Amino acid sequence: MFNKYICLIILLSLPVGLLAQTCEVKVGGRIQDGSSSEPIAYANVFFKEALQGAVSDEEGFFELPLLCRGTYHVVVSHIGCQTKEFYLSVYQDTVMVFELDHNSQLLDELAISSTLISETTTQELVTMDAHAISQNTDKNIANMLDNLAGVSTLKNGNNIAKPIVNGLYGNRLILLNNGVAQSGQQWGADHSPEIDPLAADKITVIKGVGALEYQGSNLGSVILVTPHKIDNEPHLHGKARYFFESNGLGNGLNIRLQQHLEKLAWSVVGTAKKKGDSRASDYYLTNTGSSEGDLALQLEYAHNPLWKSEVYISSFNARLGVLRGAHIGNLTDLEEALTREKPFYTQDQFSYQITSPSQNVNHHLLKLHTKFVPHEDHQFDLTYATQWDIRKEFDVRRGGRSDIAALDLNQMTQFVEGKYKRYFSNDWELASGMQFNRIDNVNSTSTGILPLIPDYISFETGIFVLASKKTDQMTFELGGRYDYLDQRVAAISISLPREILRYYNHFNNLSAASGFSYSFSKFLNASYNLGLVSRNPAINELYSNGLHQGVSGIEEGDPNLKREQSLKNTFSLGGSLNQKILFELLYYDQRIENYIFLNPQDELRATIRGSFPVFKYTQATARIFGFDVTSTFLISDQLNMVLRSSFLKGTDIQNERPLIYMPSNNLFSTVNYQMPQVGNWEQVEFQISSKYVFEQKNILPSQDFTRPPEGYHLVGLKISGERQLKNNRLNIFLRIDNLLNVAYRDYLNRQRYFADDLGINFVTGVNLNF
Repeated sequence: MFNKYICLIILLSLPVGLLAQTCEVKVGGRIQDGSSSEPIAYANVFFKEALQGAVSDEEGFFELPLLCRGTYHVVVSHIGCQTKEFYLSVYQDTVMVFELDHNSQLLDELAISSTLISETTTQELVTMDAHAISQNTDKNIANMLDNLAGVSTLKNGNNIAKPIVNGLYGNRLILLNNGVAQSGQQWGADHSPEIDPLAADKITVIKGVGALEYQGSNLGSVILVTPHKIDNEPHLHGKARYFFESNGLGNGLNIRLQQHLEKLAWSVVGTAKKKGDSRASDYYLTNTGSSEGDLALQLEYAHNPLWKSEVYISSFNARLGVLRGAHIGNLTDLEEALTREKPFYTQDQFSYQITSPSQNVNHHLLKLHTKFVPHEDHQFDLTYATQWDIRKEFDVRRGGRSDIAALDLNQMTQFVEGKYKRYFSNDWELASGMQFNRIDNVNSTSTGILPLIPDYISFETGIFVLASKKTDQMTFELGGRYDYLDQRVAAISISLPREILRYYNHFNNLSAASGFSYSFSKFLNASYNLGLVSRNPAINELYSNGLHQGVSGIEEGDPNLKREQSLKNTFSLGGSLNQKILFELLYYDQRIENYIFLNPQDELRATIRGSFPVFKYTQATARIFGFDVTSTFLISDQLNMVLRSSFLKGTDIQNERPLIYMPSNNLFSTVNYQMPQVGNWEQVEFQISSKYVFEQKNILPSQDFTRPPEGYHLVGLKISGERQLKNNRLNIFLRIDNLLNVAYRDYLNRQRYFADDLGINFVTGVNLNF
């Protein structure tokens, strides 16, 4: 290969006599894998302005002999890789190297790349890239991540969903939007993350216990939502994405525009979505429509090569319908609703109308960030962020009051962070930082009823120190964190006469984690991670008292709850056999003292707003353990198969019974057939997927109002392809979910008490890069 490099350079440097003429510049180079530097054969290289292209040979080399001098946009694509575009200036014979992220694990339905041992951490990282996001534009962020190993979804219908990682969600999971911990009403089972995934370039799930750098009440896992990096390109470019789905007659449009000037770079992203009533296999799910409008603006300014600043603004706005049949007026009807095949109030006609029960959610984020690198061994970061979260929930109320919100919450968050990184010559890296967070949460008095959670103000200060050392084969990490939280709560008494009850809470938390990874060879690596983390009881767990849509019932807190303390071990192993079989294994075992969970009570309570089951927050010593396994079989250059399984078990050790609301075990597989070229179409892919979810049998009959639903099997189909349209790149896809139109109910969907899950759904999408 070295000789071929020499020959190519000599060839391009030969005198040509007429080289001064306009179109006799020779351009050649090599296409290679970005991580392994292995050559990528049969990759397409297309120079837009010249309308010329070439295909790399078996060693990754290509050549275009007759190009004009000038600037070019170069599109490089290959099956199984994310297409990339480069901006180049060509004024003389040139040799270049293009790198693609060629990962044979980018082949399943979500184009997921998984790295058990990354270059900079001992954590397991699972990343959903831009191509995968563009193939799932109809989904919210939780539903996008649903087929990853170890990731499940807690739902209240299809519109309202939140991710679960290794059995934990909500207050125990940190979700970072462009580096800022999302702050809203994430405690609710029916409160989806207020983030537009189409504004992201990638979404990364970090499993383990090493998230000490981030402030929040997590017990290990982190979800990172990273916006698109603005390419160093002076021309105006963009991307337009449109989708249509048959189930709910939904459609959406997403547009991104960006430009990189000399010192200032900007990007703007807008999304609009609308859908009507979803449909189960044989009836409509009345009042499950939704509408959404989002906007994100990103500005980057280079003061000088050592100092850069960034402004990021995002606005998420959604109206979400809740199944009408989940709101029942009396105890007799509620008991019947739990056993009916078709829910109450089911309409025979489709509708876009959204009535009560429903949710209006608005979330606005402003982030200011500056980074100064005075020396290659020192880095300073300063961040300020403010978030404004407005949530209104509407119930079916008597006396024509359904248009008045039953829950009206307004939350303002202020966040300040300073970080310092130091890189040492002996491969050690030190990171430290300090953070301050203020939350002011207020209920509106216009609801006319007692609020579900009280007004409160919280002040949290945290500091962390992380140290890591990396060699060619080994990575070692060690870190610690301290947090102090001060809460000031003003609650309204339940008993008459009404009075203000004030609570003052103070929490001191210490957390620590260590990790070790080792590469035995190029084809085998392993890691181990150990963490001790504490979590304070959330406001809703302490003081909830009222009707909550998320559980379709009455929720009661306990002000005497203690903080949770978790000890988690994770072990991961990854590698390949003959470069034909790739495997990944993650085992985790977590013990949580004073584990807080919402426990159904043996009571159905009638109120003036209807009749509802009762749930109460309780504590126990819990153990959650399981494993995630992914195997990829490269049968040929065009045919491959991915198998993925997740097993999890949660146990209340103290009371010797199962934990409720733990994800069911599941199996997921895809078979993929890919063709590099079909006529003018490139990267044509046919995929069939299979997902089997087992019945949740790790639960006692007395722990829920109904027995868990039976296991179910879903089959999906997807066809996609790309083509070059002069200066534009077109990608289209057709995806069919629940191909066999199976009637099923999922244990983690709260709607299962009243109705089936979604039936067959045809989704088609068009993505255009310009």
